[in-house]
Amino acid sequence: MTTQYDDLSRGNWRVLNKMEQPRSHTPVAEVGGKLFLLGGGGMQFASLNTNIAFDPRNGTWETRKPMPTARSGTISCVVNNKIYVIGGGFKQPNGQFKFLDAVEIYDPSTDTWTTGPSMLATHDYPGGLLADNHIYIFAGHHPDATKAGPRTDPGFAFCERLNLTTGHWEELAPIPTPRFALSAVELGGKLLAMGGVAFRPEGFNNFDHIEEYRPSSNTWHLVPDLKLPWTAAGQANCVIGETLFTFGGYSGDGIHSRAACLDPTSKTWKRLPDMPAPRAAVGLGVLGRTVYLFGGWADDGRSPTETVFAYDF
Repeated sequence: MTTQYDDLSRGNWRVLNKMEQPRSHTPVAEVGGKLFLLGGGGMQFASLNTNIAFDPRNGTWETRKPMPTARSGTISCVVNNKIYVIGGGFKQPNGQFKFLDAVEIYDPSTDTWTTGPSMLATHDYPGGLLADNHIYIFAGHHPDATKAGPRTDPGFAFCERLNLTTGHWEELAPIPTPRFALSAVELGGKLLAMGGVAFRPEGFNNFDHIEEYRPSSNTWHLVPDLKLPWTAAGQANCVIGETLFTFGGYSGDGIHSRAACLDPTSKTWKRLPDMPAPRAAVGLGVLGRTVYLFGGWADDGRSPTETVFAYDF
């Protein structure tokens, strides 16, 4: 009998029509069967405020009302069919980066934006997820790393969550491994922070380890029996059913086209067919039995792309 894991690991890639402009570091949110791409990083690190909706049923794009703030490296979560776009940053004319605590909320039904409650701290390129009526934001770029760039960035340990009942942000225990360009998912009821990168005394480190945040005790714990299949930062992760997927990302030897999924029973990784090209910092969306990867950086680590890849399983 074919298991769910076997079904999900036996897929094929398609290359779809390109986006209207290159972008990386853009969140993707699904509402009403459409995938919304909000901002991101354009050419020469110029952040975008564009808001475009992709309809996979006919492969068409629709331009929506732009974000009030141009930014990349944000987190997006859908709450009651409204899209929360959180944090991020942009490169200023003087070459320095500005990181943001901003929350902007988009209502696709009315094509309007409103302002949400600002975070307690700035978070650019953090990990984030929605779970038990809270939006969790983990780590990100260090607030002081606005001049020299990521190669000397020690990462940020600060974590917080938005209580959607009260509308207030709450400080959480700091993450044990400060880092940015990480990913966060809920798997089997556990909140996991995976991968990422930060500068350490021994050098610029990409991580493969996974740390679990436990809301009941406000504590972090290393997951001893689970790691990413390779060190990765800027990788794309998602959970479908009980299966965790990982796509691309930076490793110590560059940006890769690798993909894998985790067998939920044996906790072992299985390689999937490689992506059509190496990518990091892609936007990921899931609809039905298809994973969509939008844009991202090419293997030179500087050039955003306009490609759209689809993995059907």
